[in-house]
This record gives sequence, structure tokens and C-alpha cells, in this order.
Amino acid sequence: MRAVVEKEEVLVEWTPEEKKSLPPRYGCELLFERTTLKQIKDPSLPNDAYLVIYEVDGNAHMDLCRGTRVRIFDLYYDKFGPGSVKKIDFGYGRTNPKIWGYKAPDKKKRK
Repeated sequence: MRAVVEKEEVLVEWTPEEKKSLPPRYGCELLFERTTLKQIKDPSLPNDAYLVIYEVDGNAHMDLCRGTRVRIFDLYYDKFGPGSVKKIDFGYGRTNPKIWGYKAPDKKKRK
């Protein structure tokens, strides 16, 4: 007898369209979704990012998100429903948000 093994599908919680609509709608920016503590403990991340622990279908997940706690809560409450947000805590980043992701402009060559 031959057993058929079904592949487990990886569920994507945030579509690219949703990620683009987050800043104007909620004032939040999603940095990492379904991540691990190893990725989040990077000190080069901005210090205004929050660690969001939430539950979907009995499974706990972690995201790293920038914004105010109230806006982040509203975002996850609207997306996953009541009781899904378990904890919103400070992230581990140490970089000033003003200079995080900043790239120096190219210098022009003098003639």
C-alpha cells in the first residue's frame, strides 16, 4: 500500500498589497514577519521597533513592527481578530530611527 504524503503549505500572513497599505492606513511598518529571536536580537535594527507575539490557529508567531503600540494593536486586532495579540514588547534594536536605513548620497566628481 502506498501512502500519499501531502506537503505542508507555508501560510503567508501578509500579502505584498497589505504591506504597502500599512503605513498610510495604520502608521506602522512591518520589518519582519514570522521571525525568530535570533533575527530580532540584531542591534542594528531601529530602537523604536516592537516585538509582537500573536496567535493564529493555536500557533504562536513573532513579528517585528514599527509604530505606536496602540496602532500596532489595532493593526493585529483588525487582521487576526480579538484575542490574537498576546504581547507587544520592546525590540532589541539600538540604532537611532532617524539614521536606520540611511544611505549616504553619492559624491559628485569634481572637474
